[in-house]
Amino acid sequence: MIPFRLVLQPGIPLHEQVAFAAKKAMMSGRLRPGEPFPSVRTLSRELKIHVNTAQRVVAALTQEGLLEVRPGIGTVVCQPAPARRYDRGRVLGPEVDQLVVEAMKMGLTLEDLQETVEERWRRLQPERAAAKANQP
Repeated sequence: MIPFRLVLQPGIPLHEQVAFAAKKAMMSGRLRPGEPFPSVRTLSRELKIHVNTAQRVVAALTQEGLLEVRPGIGTVVCQPAPARRYDRGRVLGPEVDQLVVEAMKMGLTLEDLQETVEERWRRLQPERAAAKANQP
């Protein structure tokens, strides 16, 4: 069973959508560090995607340091390392710029945007807190 939901969106590459859904599950605590991540075959079968697409997802998440392949065990979720200031700007810069431009196009104020981001942040936090509470 796949521990995250995928809602397909046209115009976005499938491997990016699957990787984002997995990252969201990791950040919310539904997928915790040390837990097994579905194999390429399982991802392919359960999500009904090509095995090469599933392989791209696992490779991308591994390259980002979110997954680790352990010989004899399989692929497991890693504890994400805290981002340094430079890394945050480099990684999040384009997405933040896009978010700001879209908000401005819609006529939102900075306060509106902050409120929306805070709401989304809080929506993920309860899942993360519940997942931590269920850890042994």
